[in-house]
Amino acid sequence: MATLPNPLPRLATDPSGRSLGLQLPPGRLVDETDDGPWHEPLLWHAAKPSAPGTWKALGAPAGRAGLLPVLVDLAGCRVGMEDWVLLPGEASYPGDHDVEEVLAEYWAEETDGHVTDEMEPFGVAWPGLAAAGVLSADPDTRAAQVADALNSDRDTWAEWVEEPHLALVPARRSADIPAAIGWTGPSEYEGDVARVCAVLRSWEDRFGIRVVGLGPDALVVSVAAPPGSVADAELLAAEHYALCPNAVVQSGPGSVRAYAKELAGATSWSFWWD
Repeated sequence: MATLPNPLPRLATDPSGRSLGLQLPPGRLVDETDDGPWHEPLLWHAAKPSAPGTWKALGAPAGRAGLLPVLVDLAGCRVGMEDWVLLPGEASYPGDHDVEEVLAEYWAEETDGHVTDEMEPFGVAWPGLAAAGVLSADPDTRAAQVADALNSDRDTWAEWVEEPHLALVPARRSADIPAAIGWTGPSEYEGDVARVCAVLRSWEDRFGIRVVGLGPDALVVSVAAPPGSVADAELLAAEHYALCPNAVVQSGPGSVRAYAKELAGATSWSFWWD
């Protein structure tokens, strides 16, 4: 995947990041992948769990240095991200994929030509994309608020991100973070995470999302522009169902129509694959 110049190697000799205008806590560079060491660090993550305010304090300065923040779940990991499977060599470029084609394909695979109660109010045909939402907050401010919620209310968020550590990733935009590190969370559902990132890019444009949390198979995004009508919420719910049926059927209320009601005014969305 094409990325910006990577400033992370400088942290090998400057762990505090002072040369990048940062004041980093003790942390670790990660270049291990399931295929062996990557040719450059994929990310840096803090050694200790993050706390409320960490995202705001380090996220903006890191962005100016070409690094984007994300909280990574290191619960149960004794050394770094040993329980994660990272395959950056398997990720294509998110910009090479059309979001509507990707979601229509997922919808067809999930529905398999049959109408079910889960799909209501839609049928077998892909219903199309939702209109852009109504901006209710600055996207980066909303991301910091959701990050603080993950850090302060661990019991509520443990299903998705149990032990959040701040990580910094060299990526062009927040939606590209999963592809930049070769995240394999949805690998049983989609082998090329860049196609998932194509959807995230579209949501970034339409709903002001930011990738805030990642676990080995979980994703949390902040939302600055939720859908502005019931109809658009239902179309967006169909997008969520196409990308991650678990969000609607297992974590959610069981149908696209019911799930859409939860999206109205929501400031974050959560997904997990198995």
